[in-house]
Amino acid sequence: MIERKIRPETVPTNPNEGFVDSARITFEIMSGGNVGEESEHQHHPAPEDWPRGFGEASWWPFVSAFGVAGVYVGAGLYVLSHGGNDYVSPLSSATVFVASTVVFLVGLYGWLYHGFVDHYWSTEGSGATKLRWAMVLFLITEVATFGAGFVYYFFIRAGAWPPTGQTIPPLINSLVLINTLLLVTSSVTLHFSHVALHRGKRRQFIGLLALTVLLSVVFLGGQIYEYYEFIAHEGFTLTSGVFGSAFFGLTGLHGLHVTLGIVLMTILLGRALIGQYSPERDTSVSTVSMYWHFVDAVWIFLVVSIYAGASLSG
Repeated sequence: MIERKIRPETVPTNPNEGFVDSARITFEIMSGGNVGEESEHQHHPAPEDWPRGFGEASWWPFVSAFGVAGVYVGAGLYVLSHGGNDYVSPLSSATVFVASTVVFLVGLYGWLYHGFVDHYWSTEGSGATKLRWAMVLFLITEVATFGAGFVYYFFIRAGAWPPTGQTIPPLINSLVLINTLLLVTSSVTLHFSHVALHRGKRRQFIGLLALTVLLSVVFLGGQIYEYYEFIAHEGFTLTSGVFGSAFFGLTGLHGLHVTLGIVLMTILLGRALIGQYSPERDTSVSTVSMYWHFVDAVWIFLVVSIYAGASLSG
């Protein structure tokens, strides 16, 4: 016989803490055994995501990785389609890019949903150190990814400058400075948002986190507007020689990371609004903060090496 037991969590009585952990409904489904026996996968983040027997494994990261790989393939096909040959049509490159982006977003949604929403009551309680180290390892791979792009840029920068037959448009302007200020400020607000969480100041935590998301969205809008100005008014595009490919490749890659950061911080904000964080329950806030500070540092290096560095004469 199947029995179900509803068990509310303990609710803090201090109203100043603000971190009232909403009553959790735990359905303990048993077919035999003791009524209080825990489910085998209760503390796993996404057991339903994989055939029975594979525990917490999830196939959503593979979907996301497949989509990201397709995005790179689509970008490569785009470059080939504008290289003065007929090997690849512009339509096929655009199709691959858009389809791969959709696959990536679907995989990302499924991954985040099962990691943050479907089993959010168990994802913060254990393994905090392992999750932080996992983020460190992920950021190391990101250093390698950006490093490859910077090596390409410094290689072409070491030769004749500007490259033969190419004109470098004005890169340093008020928009770049404002964007830099926005991103640096967002990193500061995210840091103090995390500090407020540790101090039990829920409203300050949520307010600073919301401000961080807003600043990040404005930054991304500024970068899109910068692209529009370069392409529409300066005629400077991804196919504008070796510097064009380096500039749009690196800034575009950074823009994708900013977009991912906005998605992650929006999820944090949603979870914060329904009271899923406390001073002892902050693993995802900590790891997303690490990611966002990395994105901020990459942008500063981009501004110094590409925006300012490319503007200097050889």
